[in-house]
Amino acid sequence: MNDFIFQSPTRFVFGRGFVDRVGEEVRGLGARRALLVYGGGSAARSGALDRVRASLAAAGVDFDELGGVRPNPEVSLVREGIELARAQGVDLVLALGGGSVIDSSKAIAFGVPYQGDVWDFFCGKAKVGACLPVAVALTIPAAGSEGSASCVISNDELQVKKGTSSDALRPRVAVMDPELTFGLPPYQTAAGVTDMICHVCERLFSNAGPVPVTDNVAHGIIRAIMGAARVVHGRPDDYDARATLMWAGSLAHNDLCGCGRGPAAGRRAGGWESHGLEHEISAHHPEVAHGAGLAVILPAWMRFAWRSNPQPFLSFARGVFGIEPDDDSDAARERAVLAGIDALEDFLAQLGMPRTLGELGLSPSNVDAWVRTLAQNKGPVFGEVRPLDMDDARAIYLSAF
Repeated sequence: MNDFIFQSPTRFVFGRGFVDRVGEEVRGLGARRALLVYGGGSAARSGALDRVRASLAAAGVDFDELGGVRPNPEVSLVREGIELARAQGVDLVLALGGGSVIDSSKAIAFGVPYQGDVWDFFCGKAKVGACLPVAVALTIPAAGSEGSASCVISNDELQVKKGTSSDALRPRVAVMDPELTFGLPPYQTAAGVTDMICHVCERLFSNAGPVPVTDNVAHGIIRAIMGAARVVHGRPDDYDARATLMWAGSLAHNDLCGCGRGPAAGRRAGGWESHGLEHEISAHHPEVAHGAGLAVILPAWMRFAWRSNPQPFLSFARGVFGIEPDDDSDAARERAVLAGIDALEDFLAQLGMPRTLGELGLSPSNVDAWVRTLAQNKGPVFGEVRPLDMDDARAIYLSAF
């Protein structure tokens, strides 16, 4: 077990009808005026937007609104939010939505006190320091951004998607009401499930060696996600299954599943290869859901990389699917690893996720552009289990068609 530092300062307020407590929680943080950020029409259609408005008003919290956040959120709306927050004297940013809305809210929060352009944080010109507090009313469990230290934003002009990270970005409070997720479309639910599983896997697949406590926690979270996803697939209004997915999404990305697996205390576990590869796809093609891209890229990367360090892949097959090598030979270990990867891919496909990039309307002719911006974002080599150069990245992309 490697050295690590773990903190999860977010206050989680979880339960039926708890969206009506948002105003009370925001007021408890000392906020006088909030910027309420949300996405498209789903927040209004579900009734969550009106309930949050009413809750803020009842708590005596003034607020302004910024709607229209899209999936794979774009920096131009973040800039608009920063200007609105400054003009209105906002002292807290409240995200009503999922990962895209939360990440936009985080970027607005650290962009307000900064005198330069907010994109500076995503291209390495600035580091997050001062930051308005962020609160969350979660409606889409997937990204885990309600408790994470990370923020990912796209820049359509540059055709790139980049992230930044700081513990200052962790929301102060996350209000989590599973009933708000009953109406999520099956495809969106499945994409969220994929993202959760991948957040765990990115930390599991490292060179740390076995870390029994963390590894068992991680495997258990994946099994819980899979079990709940199967229930929701047939009964979308099953409260316990929806609650399991909502809480699992938070635990998958608050760094609990990486404790002892990182290279040094304070550094995140894993090489995050699948996320790095997928971010180029959804940066160039914002219509591709991040989770759907991961459903293809994660198994493709696993098949490419596992031979460099079979141990975590064998542990994954055993801990998640109960797949063991039938003897001590290399061939048996290979069969077990590949059977685990196939089982993961089959599960995601059963939920309606794609097996190939072609199913997403993409073409091998797109690969050159992805590799070009991947090199700009990651440098000539990135990753941990098997460091990837751009020829490796190209091979993984092409294998996914």
